[in-house]
Amino acid sequence: MAYQELIKNFDKIRRYIRDFYVYGFRSRMEYDTKSPRSYDNERRRIESWLGDYMSFHQDAAGKRMFLSLDSRHIPHNPLYRAFQARSFTDRDITFHFFILDILADGKPRTFAQILETLQDTQTEGSRNLFLDDSTLRKKLKEYVSLGLLAAQKQGHTVSYRRTDSDSPDLTRWEDAISFFSEASPLGVVGSFLLNRLPEAPDLFRFKHHYILHTLDSDILAQLLDAIREHREVTLTLESPKTHALSHSPLVPLRVYSSTQTGRQYVLGYPEKRLNPIFVRVDAISSLTAGDPVPDWEELNRRGREAEQHLWGVTIRPGRPLERVEMKVHVEPWEDFIVRRLEREKRHGRVTRLDANTWLFQAEVEDAKEMLPWLRTFLGRIESLSCSNAYVQNTFQADLDQLNRMYGLTGEEDPNALP
Repeated sequence: MAYQELIKNFDKIRRYIRDFYVYGFRSRMEYDTKSPRSYDNERRRIESWLGDYMSFHQDAAGKRMFLSLDSRHIPHNPLYRAFQARSFTDRDITFHFFILDILADGKPRTFAQILETLQDTQTEGSRNLFLDDSTLRKKLKEYVSLGLLAAQKQGHTVSYRRTDSDSPDLTRWEDAISFFSEASPLGVVGSFLLNRLPEAPDLFRFKHHYILHTLDSDILAQLLDAIREHREVTLTLESPKTHALSHSPLVPLRVYSSTQTGRQYVLGYPEKRLNPIFVRVDAISSLTAGDPVPDWEELNRRGREAEQHLWGVTIRPGRPLERVEMKVHVEPWEDFIVRRLEREKRHGRVTRLDANTWLFQAEVEDAKEMLPWLRTFLGRIESLSCSNAYVQNTFQADLDQLNRMYGLTGEEDPNALP
């Protein structure tokens, strides 16, 4: 079969782009889940969208392709291009132009009028479309769902018209759309709107730009729909190691986006409704929406209670909370440190002890999740205590390793914990 650039199964593209972006060290022969020909087809497809950002290095195992992106030089997320590709047939293209041409004058027409005009067009010598009522009805319904057409019902008759005249003046919103497209978890919507502008604004750059979540936009949109409608969903989860698929019911409550890693998680209740869990959105291959959940409000209330002491995404029902206390040295002119403590404390408390000492206190489900954040205050910590001995011992071990690296002793190291 000849190679085709357009796609039917986006989940397959999602896996390949993720492999290129995250696991760019694989060679062609190391893709054992698909045939080498499938790999070549997907690579060419991705190159057609992202060729400016693809590179490779050669070693004994062969050529290893990867994506290389510098957020300082990229005004818009290039991964959005994957959503602009779509499979269609020759008939789809013909239908598209015929239908829009028939309705180009802005006047509404009924299904029967559109069908008659199409049949007359075929009679006049154009290519035979093998047109039937069902095909046209499906195409008109699809275009209404996409917003290309508007349907108006009068009695038992439905009329269709083009929606071109309903388009707002996007130029007045171009700056807001440009920011939304890069900052929102569903920025792909803004990307499609930018495509309707004569020229996309080049205003924003992001120091920490987590673009990989873009590939999960379709999954995220379905999760948000289910949350709004209080529906249960059945998740199809893919193992990252074996690629085996499993199916898991879930009542989704909220979606979390990490500002440190860009990862997205959905909080919800599994089948037995005992305790809430987190599921990584990028582990979801697909999902199917089910029926509304009668006790959704009660589950939501219980979920809110479980969130009160979260630092990350670990929930340990029935186990005592872990207490963390950290004293931080702050000079009088370093107000930015205090503002950072207040901004990043989450469920913790910040208290001033004296002119140069501030106390951070928190009770959390799992204090181990705080270690990366606590390490960012090295050089300022006067004391650190935690009810989980592992956290305190690990932190001290990190300091000891740092001391050995630079030939310091505990007495010389101002960061040594008392």
